[in-house]
Amino acid sequence: MMILAASSCRLFKTTNTARVSSPSPRVALTSFSLAIKASARRFRCVVYCASKERGMAEMVEEKKETTVEAAVASSSASETSELGHSRTFLDARTDQDLLLGIRKEMEAGRLPLNVAQGMEELYQNYRNAVFQSGNPKAEELVLSNMAVLLDRIFMDVKDPFVFLPYHKAIREPFDYYMFVQSYIRPLIDFRDSYVGNISLFYEMEEKLEQGDNIVLMSNHQSEADPAVIPLLLETTNPNIAENLTYVAGDRVITDPLCKPFSMGRNLLCVYSKKHMNDVPELAEMKRKANTRSLKEMALLLREGSNIIWIAPSGGRDRPDPVTKEWYPAPFDSSSVDNMRRLTEHAGVPGHIYPFAILCYDIMPPPPQVEKEIGEKRVMSFHGTGISVAPKISFDEIAAACGNTEEAKVAYTQALFDSVNQQYTVLNSAIHGRKGLKASTPTVSLSQSWL
Repeated sequence: MMILAASSCRLFKTTNTARVSSPSPRVALTSFSLAIKASARRFRCVVYCASKERGMAEMVEEKKETTVEAAVASSSASETSELGHSRTFLDARTDQDLLLGIRKEMEAGRLPLNVAQGMEELYQNYRNAVFQSGNPKAEELVLSNMAVLLDRIFMDVKDPFVFLPYHKAIREPFDYYMFVQSYIRPLIDFRDSYVGNISLFYEMEEKLEQGDNIVLMSNHQSEADPAVIPLLLETTNPNIAENLTYVAGDRVITDPLCKPFSMGRNLLCVYSKKHMNDVPELAEMKRKANTRSLKEMALLLREGSNIIWIAPSGGRDRPDPVTKEWYPAPFDSSSVDNMRRLTEHAGVPGHIYPFAILCYDIMPPPPQVEKEIGEKRVMSFHGTGISVAPKISFDEIAAACGNTEEAKVAYTQALFDSVNQQYTVLNSAIHGRKGLKASTPTVSLSQSWL
């Protein structure tokens, strides 16, 4: 039995799944499943979330320490193989055990050099970030979280998982979703984190319950975005938090160090325009793959009661090369319009909301867009924030424009302007140290976990 969180989620033997994602994955053979499930999922969404049982108040008020243990019962070699785990990392009792395990598997030829180096670097950076929090259980958290993550990375190198255009979060036999929440949680300073316009999240829940679709047009800051959003919503809107679906770039489904995080999320997998021609001979394949993903998205929207997160900038925000200040990257009008038309033609009501996120401090991307897979993961303990603004109607904006093309540009700009306004408030609260006093008439900040 593996314990992913003290007195929270336990994994028991059940069945094993295929190594290819499926819109409706079936369970077969022997594996693990959660004994404690999150609250009933009322709608499908694209986002990362955590269980209510280990809420943010536990970290802030310190009534209970959020700890993660990787306690694995001894088993025979045949059981180990059957369960799809490696004793190399799960049996580790010290940080040196983990590091020696990486080197042992590399020397045995079971880990490529670049992956082994990335795993060791990831361990060191994660350890440093968690220790910044001052959490008295930091050492235990790091050891248990990294043991499970390194095990998942190693097993995927041995038997690579292949993502389909529409990937449903894998909750069993291993609950990747819950693990990622446990992994990212220690990086967030909840005392200096904020949610803007919480009432609108309740509004979105009501629309989802009525069968409507919701689209969040958002900026994108880090690989941790899909975990930060649900962690900040888990005490108020757990159903949105857990069921959100992401429009995700190909990098998060191909990088060995990133794949375990992606496997626990609902994803619509696409190739970003920024990387479409990195390898010219693959450009046509990427375009065809994107067409398949658009078809999957259309089917999803026709079902109704779905919430989809998309970053129409086509990638993560980057700091200004001169001022070093961070701002949301401009939205691409064709991406916004494609999403809008899919939403309008779904046959059920759809609503598009501008959404802002600030979390680059905990896991910033490289300064420039890189072509090669395998970026350096820098981490730190820091405050984060999310905010949503009232939905914006395309028809209302189009009525004031001279033609359709002008309307597309104006609509994209309206969404982007709203995201920027919300981002400025979050930035003032977190980096400007104004806290809740940074609230404005249009962006009301709150901390529901306090």
